Amino acid sequence: NRLGASALMQGLSDGYFIIPYTVGHYLANNKVEAVSESHPEVRNAVACVQQTTQKLLNINGKRTVDSFHRQLGKIVWDYCGMSRNAAGLETAIGQIRELRDEYWQNVKVPGSADDLNQSLEKAGRVADFFELAELMCVDALERNESCGGHFREEYQTPDGEAQRDDDHYSYVAAWGYRGYGNREELSKEPLEFEYVHPSQRSYK
Repeated sequence: NRLGASALMQGLSDGYFIIPYTVGHYLANNKVEAVSESHPEVRNAVACVQQTTQKLLNINGKRTVDSFHRQLGKIVWDYCGMSRNAAGLETAIGQIRELRDEYWQNVKVPGSADDLNQSLEKAGRVADFFELAELMCVDALERNESCGGHFREEYQTPDGEAQRDDDHYSYVAAWGYRGYGNREELSKEPLEFEYVHPSQRSYK
């Protein structure tokens, strides 16, 4: 159902509302070795965040974060919704990349990094949304079948039902980030069905 799907998406892809609780709970209930602020990984992470923050503030473009957010949402809605096809997904990927390039050249983020700045916080979130939106389209394009909430128009039965391909797509997919502008690396973990096996479903 929709509530279940929303909760699942929070856990698997975005996690914005869950992470503050789950990470805190994990740290409170597990012994974690102290990490010095001078540790190279800590210093690199802090420097990366500061660099991105300053970059967003220095652009001083003409478009608001909200305007980019709405346009990105429209692209995903039009081409990567419940029903999608290869041509539309390829169009979406191109449009997302173009919009992301414009974002990093023309977004306007008011305020500073010296105090609480919700505009800056949202700017960082929308920057992440560009990566997530593109990956959703890349993943949907990679999966040449229809299954559950993923309906590829090219893969349907004569009466319009989702046409599965369990021989080739019975795996869990995890995409590894390889840096800005580089294609993510797909890792697959095969699914093994011991008691209940997948079968063609009808939603009529």
